[in-house]
Amino acid sequence: MKFSIGVGFAFFFFCVSAFSPTIACEVQDDAGRIIQLSRPATRIISLAPDLTELLFAVGAGHQIVGVVRGSDFPDEARALPVVATYNSLNEEAILALHPDLIVVWLGNSAVQRERLSRGTVPVFFSHQRDLSDVPKTMRKLGCLAGTQKDANLAAAHFSKQLAKLRQQYHDQRKLSVFYQVSSRPLMTINHESWINQVITLCGGQNIFADVKAVAPVINREALILADPDVIMGADVSEWRAWPILRSVQNKHLFAVSPDLLERAGPRLLQGVAKVCRDLATTRGNSM
Repeated sequence: MKFSIGVGFAFFFFCVSAFSPTIACEVQDDAGRIIQLSRPATRIISLAPDLTELLFAVGAGHQIVGVVRGSDFPDEARALPVVATYNSLNEEAILALHPDLIVVWLGNSAVQRERLSRGTVPVFFSHQRDLSDVPKTMRKLGCLAGTQKDANLAAAHFSKQLAKLRQQYHDQRKLSVFYQVSSRPLMTINHESWINQVITLCGGQNIFADVKAVAPVINREALILADPDVIMGADVSEWRAWPILRSVQNKHLFAVSPDLLERAGPRLLQGVAKVCRDLATTRGNSM
């Protein structure tokens, strides 16, 4: 198997070269590294739950031999050996599975990335920042796994459904939105998150879009001062104790599963549809 690393163009994607029969796939990962495989990967380790979901979505689920803790969708993923957590790697377990490809989130610790990069197994780093990165990553994973046909179909479906939702909600009345990532600490997202793009697509305005940090910790006073039309997140029920907020007064508190919004995988479509429906409900109740 051939594996090389280099600096490429802003985006490079190539499968099955007619000029180099020894290369079955060549892609550029999100760290700017060129990954070349002489044959499709058949023993893949996934070190991010969203990448596990994407691999299943592109028809490569049966090629996964190990996962990171938290890889719980689809159900088949729960039965796979856990070889890592967000903070640690079980290198012995990884090597014992004889992987021919490791896919990992670029946001993992620098120590983990360095340890993985020093090995002989090809490593594909993913760092999706945009909704459009989901179908791009599907196609890249399909190339690496040799499931291009399924990957192209999944990517096309994702893009088509996203375009439909964008068209449906693009001219709706704007609503101010607070998205809660966690309550303790009270954390949200800024404009660099794909969740911000979801809110915008659905006709919302993220009240903390302009904060510098990607996932800023805020205080309750800042939220009360902003007084958004809508509060949404995994568990927003505790805000009912704050009737000073108009979102509470109008019962515009919406629970959204983080698995549908905070993972850059195929289920993002469900998350987008949920957010759009919740904002549409808010508009209807405000008439």
